[in-house]
This record gives sequence, C-alpha cells and structure tokens, in this order.
Amino acid sequence: MGIRDLHLLDLIDAQPRVAFDGAVWRVVREGRDPTAGRASGGRWDPGVFDVLTTSLARDGALSEIHYHLSLQPVFPSKVRFVAHELKVAATANLVIADVAALGAYGVDAATYGARDYKRSQEIGDAAFFLGFDGLRAPSARGPFQNLVLFTERFAPEQIEPARAEPLDWAALRKPKH
Repeated sequence: MGIRDLHLLDLIDAQPRVAFDGAVWRVVREGRDPTAGRASGGRWDPGVFDVLTTSLARDGALSEIHYHLSLQPVFPSKVRFVAHELKVAATANLVIADVAALGAYGVDAATYGARDYKRSQEIGDAAFFLGFDGLRAPSARGPFQNLVLFTERFAPEQIEPARAEPLDWAALRKPKH
C-alpha cells in the first residue's frame, strides 16, 4: 500500500473496537463458498488482504451485486446467484455510522457512490494494519450498512452459513404493483 497517512492512522486507532454478533447477507455465484474472502481491490481493500464483503440487510447485498452486474455490457442471464445469510461473530470492527461520518476520514460524501476507491481503500488498509477485524460502513448503493470482514482475523466458526436463497434476477427486476 505504500506509506500510510499518519493522521488517518491516529484517527482510526483512536476509535473503539466494536463487537458484532449477528446475521449478515452475501450474494455469490451458485457453487461459490459464501464464507470465502478474496483480495478484490474493492471499496474497502487495496487488494493486498482478503475481505468478505457483506451487508446487514438482504436488500443491501442484492443492491451491491446488482450494481456490479449492471456495469457489464449485458446483464448476465445464465449465471445463477444465491443470497446467503451468514452468522458472524466479530470482536473489533471499525464503525463508520453513515455517509456524513465519512467526511472525518477524508471521504467526500457527494462522490461516495463513484468508483474512486482510493481514500476508502486507505481507510480499510489502516484499519487492517491497526488490528481491526473488519469495518462497518454505509453502502454506496442505498440506505444500508455493509460489514467488511478481514478474513484472516477469523476462525471458521466465526463466519458460518445460516441459510441460502437462490435468486431469480428476472423476477426481482420486474416492477412491483
């Protein structure tokens, strides 16, 4: 990641390590382990450590994956996806309550939904470096909270599948009357 921002490190290190014990949602391709993280280079990880990105709400997880699938030239119709509810026991999350709170960390709330991840990746990297096991932050896709887990900080029994629901994108995309 390079040289870390010392002001950001001090700011994050001063934050409490907050526990989370509850249910989260994750949508993955059918057949993929929903508890497996990866270094994706997404909003909260610079691609140098594995993360598991989840949402505290089922609709939040659907919104996140739908956004990424919509970026493709043609929305995938043959690939099957499954929404998984996971039980998570975390002990040391960095909590960023809402989009307005991102300003303290140097993130512009007005452009948070854009695909410029530089500052949010620096925040995730700093939290990882300082020993947090993940972070809770607002979704850029709606009024949801995401929980991003730094998977190497978890034992298998701390992230367990609870249930799975196959998704039908065609049905989900139909207007509701």
